[in-house]
Amino acid sequence: MKMKVLARAASLVFGILAMAAVSYAQIGIGISVRIAPPELPVYEQPICPGDGYLWTPGYWGYADDDYYWIPGTWVEAPEVGFFWTPGYWGWGGDAFLFHEGYWGPQVGFYGGISYGFGYFGHGYEGGRWDGGHFFYNRTVNNVNVSIIHNTYNTTIVNENRNVTHVSYNGGTGGIDARATADEEAAARARHVGPVAAQTQHVEAARANPQLRASYNHGKPPIAATPRPGAFTDKGVVAAREGPAGAGGKAGSPAPVHPRDIPASERPAAPNTGNPKVDQKYQKQQDKLAAQQTKERQKLQQQQDKDHQQLAKKNVDEASKQQVEQRHQQQTQQLMQRHTQQQQQLQSRQQPAARPEHH
Repeated sequence: MKMKVLARAASLVFGILAMAAVSYAQIGIGISVRIAPPELPVYEQPICPGDGYLWTPGYWGYADDDYYWIPGTWVEAPEVGFFWTPGYWGWGGDAFLFHEGYWGPQVGFYGGISYGFGYFGHGYEGGRWDGGHFFYNRTVNNVNVSIIHNTYNTTIVNENRNVTHVSYNGGTGGIDARATADEEAAARARHVGPVAAQTQHVEAARANPQLRASYNHGKPPIAATPRPGAFTDKGVVAAREGPAGAGGKAGSPAPVHPRDIPASERPAAPNTGNPKVDQKYQKQQDKLAAQQTKERQKLQQQQDKDHQQLAKKNVDEASKQQVEQRHQQQTQQLMQRHTQQQQQLQSRQQPAARPEHH
């Protein structure tokens, strides 16, 4: 009898240890999607609501055949000394996979995505823990110093900061970044998943039709909130801009097909004073423009074939909308890739130019 009791106790202890190991194991991969998420919108950060709140960037979730925006928000850290590692979308070879975010003593890998406000691709430059208090870097955080006194100012200088608002890692047009040894170690170290307030925040975003990408075209009316789930709070912030090139002016519908992409002026060659350098750049620009025109035409032909197949099959309206949504995502990916190519060409000619960030 005594042996049975000891065996049962040992089994219970093993079970508790196993549960703890699961709690602190690397946060796994969640949903997978065939189409890339939209670009990150541009928005201001709401003012920090109080001491001990840490910023968690907004990102795109996916449900019911559509991406939806999960607003950035301030969240109380679950433990002193913990930082938030944002989740991110990454190309898995045949689909985009979402890697869940987590809390831990070190910031891990978040895909090299430039979420802004201290999260510029690697690490976190928005604040630090000291003596049980979180100190905010006011250079990248919106903090009321009359309420929160533990602040400092450090200018962020990062020449490798992402110059686009691409929201995913890998694949066509995605961010080309890999985890460092320290980031991999952070993922293996003790950490916990999103707190209850964050989970409720995600569910509220999912249930809000205005946050659907098909509705807001990449410019969500609720881009960030002062607290989780506070979607009607007076401190709510709307996006200032949608995806780059999404129909020209911010807030206009994103192009669904390559033929919908508005014509844009080609950047002029820099006047370096060296005619050979300027001529070389112009030739590179012409070559890139011709290549991109062919790629737009090729994608348009593929999408026209899809339309022809739909007409033959006489499918329902819901199926047509799904195809059009896929076409829109394909067109956005093409635009993102072309924007990156153009910026890379310009950066080689203008090495002193500062990259844009949100």
